[in-house]
Amino acid sequence: MDERIPPGAGPAAGMPRVLLIEDDVAVRDGLSMALGGRGLVVDAVATGEEGLARLSSRTTDVVVLDLMLPGLDGFEVCRRIRAAGDLPIIMLTARNDDIDVVAGLAAGADDYVVKPARAQVIEARIRAVLRRSGQPSRPGPVPPGIEQHGDIGIDRAGLTVTKGGEPVGLAPTELRLLLELSQVAGRVLSRQYLLESVWEHGYFGDSRVVDACVQRLRAKIEDDSSAPVYVQTVRGFGYRFGPL
Repeated sequence: MDERIPPGAGPAAGMPRVLLIEDDVAVRDGLSMALGGRGLVVDAVATGEEGLARLSSRTTDVVVLDLMLPGLDGFEVCRRIRAAGDLPIIMLTARNDDIDVVAGLAAGADDYVVKPARAQVIEARIRAVLRRSGQPSRPGPVPPGIEQHGDIGIDRAGLTVTKGGEPVGLAPTELRLLLELSQVAGRVLSRQYLLESVWEHGYFGDSRVVDACVQRLRAKIEDDSSAPVYVQTVRGFGYRFGPL
């Protein structure tokens, strides 16, 4: 399907480019038109195979991905996109149950929306994930130098992380979560606080996105993710950054 760009016009500079992968033609067309009318450039395709092909040939800022696709399903598409880089992914699911949501987040999605969802809800999630991709966790002056926590080095100005002196590749949401936790090392932050500060979710945010991101972050910075030293769980409350 063609990009939803007004006839005779190219995409305006600075307009976010969204790849929508959705097999339901009514949903695909409806979201393409609605999001296009809200200042987004939408490239819509019907299958995972088409979506991966588009990513290799066109500039994309964020992927909105249906989980239940024919052929290559959304979980596998998500895994392949995440393995290739840190492009933000928002998954669409028809069921708000643990199996689909947890599996999608574990595959590397940054956030999710349950269908049917209003275009303004999806737009808000898109713009939030794009903000997470483009700036550090807190605005304002950033102190120079590298913070050292055990063998983890955090350069807030350069937005880079090292482990034992070697670079650690973190997706934007993983990086923002680490920055948020590490700036108050030793303090327990609740899941709800992290939802509001990292994901920009309000009261109806789902703490499963936090837990899934923590698991992905641990896999990258911990020596043993089953016995974490840096991102510690405080049962019944949330998470704390160590070592103390």
